[in-house]
Amino acid sequence: MSVNRNILLIFMLLVWSSSGLFGQKFELTADKTTVNQNQRFQVYFTFEGGDGSNLKGFRPPNFNNFKIVSGPNQSSSISMINGKVSSTITYSYIVVAPNTGKFTIDKATVQLQGKEYQSNTLSLSVVKSSGKTSTHSSSQSISDEELKKNVFIRAIADKRNVMQGEQVTVTYKLYTKLNISSPQISKLPRYKGFWTEELETSNNIRFDVEMYKGVRYRSAVLKKVALFPTKSGKLTVTPFELEIPVLIKRRQRSNDPFDTFFNDSFFGRTETVQFKATSNTVVVNASPLPEKGKPESFAGAVGQYNFKAELDKDNVETNEAVTIKLTVSGKGNIELIDMPDVELPPGFEKYDPKTSKKVNNKGTISGFKGSEYLIVPRVAGIKEIKPIKFSFFNPKSKKYVELSSSKFVLNIKQGSKTIASTTDGFTKEDIQLLSEDIRFIKTSEFNLEKISTGSLIKNWFWYSLGLPLILMLTFIGIKKRQDKLSGNVELMKFRKAEKNANNRLKSAKKAIEANDLLTYFNEISQGLYGYLEDKLALPKSEFSIENVVISLKKNNVGDSTTKEVESILNQCEFARFAPKSQSMEQAENLYDRSVKAIIEIENSVKTKKKKNK
Repeated sequence: MSVNRNILLIFMLLVWSSSGLFGQKFELTADKTTVNQNQRFQVYFTFEGGDGSNLKGFRPPNFNNFKIVSGPNQSSSISMINGKVSSTITYSYIVVAPNTGKFTIDKATVQLQGKEYQSNTLSLSVVKSSGKTSTHSSSQSISDEELKKNVFIRAIADKRNVMQGEQVTVTYKLYTKLNISSPQISKLPRYKGFWTEELETSNNIRFDVEMYKGVRYRSAVLKKVALFPTKSGKLTVTPFELEIPVLIKRRQRSNDPFDTFFNDSFFGRTETVQFKATSNTVVVNASPLPEKGKPESFAGAVGQYNFKAELDKDNVETNEAVTIKLTVSGKGNIELIDMPDVELPPGFEKYDPKTSKKVNNKGTISGFKGSEYLIVPRVAGIKEIKPIKFSFFNPKSKKYVELSSSKFVLNIKQGSKTIASTTDGFTKEDIQLLSEDIRFIKTSEFNLEKISTGSLIKNWFWYSLGLPLILMLTFIGIKKRQDKLSGNVELMKFRKAEKNANNRLKSAKKAIEANDLLTYFNEISQGLYGYLEDKLALPKSEFSIENVVISLKKNNVGDSTTKEVESILNQCEFARFAPKSQSMEQAENLYDRSVKAIIEIENSVKTKKKKNK
């Protein structure tokens, strides 16, 4: 019995091992066996079983009576069962049948560990198509509809119904089943009604295999952007357009065996068809923030935040500096957060805050924003600073949240420093006695001189009387100009716009000399964007290429300059998205174009200002 049992066990092991050795299968299939004339369809050669890494020598059939659009495109999958590696290798083709009738696709062959495997043959029926087919060329039978099905862009929004100020992430993905070359941006999307923040993506387009609606594609992320609605209502994001060169193989029919050999798919000529891929339009419904429950301290922040207020010391002397540090951190539009103000009791001097921020743009926008207030107590005693409040609207809970610090109590002692004397909270400058104004009359040791009969009042005396008046008028003019600038932020930005842009362009020049194209394009873009925002008085929340064009036209800037600015902005966006696609000559040319555009805008806007005056 034991001998029979051992024989049975050996027999089962042999069967199991043989099934592992001879379980390979090489099969020819198609996504449809009845196709329309000139309709594109897919053919698959699939090898299953064994270690696919050793698979080699794939030889496709001649594809007589068919035209190859794309292929071979190879994909693979690997699995491990009971410690054994098993793989599936697929060679796929996209083909078109130009003639009607019944046709057969011949066998393909492949080799694994010295053994050759043959696929089956496949019969197909090609019927006359009732639809019209538009061609890109006389020798290329592939319609626009077929291209749209196999090369397209999806604009994917993570949510369509949001609250005003809540983040919407839009991802632009390219899907293709055809061989394509480097795409070029034809038209960027417009984000009217949104504050936009570019999200971090790879500088290089990387394709992965993805199933979409049950069909396998190669997909790549082109662009990601975080959108924050600045107003309520139905907001629309316009499509993203790309010019995509599609590579298509052509095969010529010939009865000459020599021509047939060179018309094999390996030697087939490749044509490039320019195809414009357009994404879908994204519509976002933004609901207004509720009035009910809105705190007095609310200043428009939407998201999920933490708030912290700190005092560096609470026992001080008069005239000793104290720092109050406020920090808001969390998820949301960090850029647009208005930091709360600090209300101080009488007896303090407060300086303008020093601000800082850090924004993380890898996914959901997050980070922190801080303000540091320097205050100086001038009066001794115990002083209380009221609690500092910060509030925001939480879109997840649909409620307002108000965060508050505790009150700060300062024990202020009279200091020994004599920076200033104080009275009831008001400061006065120390007075220093420079000299005595009354002296004793001399009674001796003096000489008398006869006064000349000429005029006692010299010319310089009259000049000296007019000089203070001239100086006073000059000082008043300078002071009025400074007050006008400080009270008019837009005017101040208008005056400094060109200077700020020149600083950015100088940084860009240094970056291109260091061959740092990414920094170069970023500096060019930031310099031009900042210049247009300041010069045209465009708020950041409303800044878009479309609004720039409208504002330039309102300021009587010429059509050629307006079109040039639009072209430069589009190229900046594309260059930041894919800097390696830009040559050094294109980069330097962009710098010269930007400088010229700024000069032309500067001249046009200045001319208009003079006419208005």
